[in-house]
Amino acid sequence: MQTPDALLRRLEMTVLRRLDGLLHGDYHTLFRGLGLDLADLREYQYHDDVRHIDWNVTARMQTPYVREYYEERELTSWFLLDLSPSEDFASGHVSKRRQAIEAVAVMASLLSRCGNRVGALFYGSNVDTVIPATTGRRHVLHLLHRMQAHKPAAHSRATDLHDLLQTAGQVMRRRSLVFVVSDFITQPGWEKPLALLAQRHEVIALRLYDPLEMALPDLGLLTLQDPETGEQLLVDTNDGAFRRRFAEIAQRREDELLDAFSDAGVDVLELSTEDDVADALLRFSDLRRERARLSAGACRARAPDHAYR
Repeated sequence: MQTPDALLRRLEMTVLRRLDGLLHGDYHTLFRGLGLDLADLREYQYHDDVRHIDWNVTARMQTPYVREYYEERELTSWFLLDLSPSEDFASGHVSKRRQAIEAVAVMASLLSRCGNRVGALFYGSNVDTVIPATTGRRHVLHLLHRMQAHKPAAHSRATDLHDLLQTAGQVMRRRSLVFVVSDFITQPGWEKPLALLAQRHEVIALRLYDPLEMALPDLGLLTLQDPETGEQLLVDTNDGAFRRRFAEIAQRREDELLDAFSDAGVDVLELSTEDDVADALLRFSDLRRERARLSAGACRARAPDHAYR
């Protein structure tokens, strides 16, 4: 694996340069996280975000009014990093952990280069590391080095993201932009703390997966081992019925995950071990932009008739 400095230089020359060209420096489609301090009220103008309409003032004045906000000059971001043994799985050349490191390197660099602070919590078999939020390229390199060097205890216990999310809620005192970076292969019970976290912070789930976790090829007899508990199971992948059941279970888990993210009000960035990180971030940017456009259209549809006279 590359050193953190070599990795960041490579990403700055490739991924970050490409994102700069395509996003034109506007990272708000990727990372909103803006402050909510009310600055003023003024009449609605064409192209204003209708989500900022103050309906009480609009009803009194018989003319649509929008709220203006002070934007926080400093955005604090936190990476909640699941570095449990399942992240080391790879069916090809790239593991989920390696994709996580590259994605964090890109996002932390985008954020810190604008003077924003970045912090992190590490989860192995429990929350074992807290890196306070600060800014600068040296801090990003320190974060990447700690990610690469982190080695959780093998075969300890199954991942429980409830602990990570609950601890994060206690550590993060001010409103922040939060990335939960995990494959979400975890014990149940993480959904409620995720929803509670999303009520106070802007939360984005970066969900890592390997294609082999979604469908098994015909490879004959295989011994599968749980990297966290050490439990082993002999399976016959030559059995078509077994492969179909495996795919059905994987799809059901996928649907349940997406439902949980939706219920919590959390956007999700899906990142496969076969994905290009820049492509994945650009797809995510397009998704958020389209969602904002649709949300604005829905707000217009719900608005009182007099609001646009």
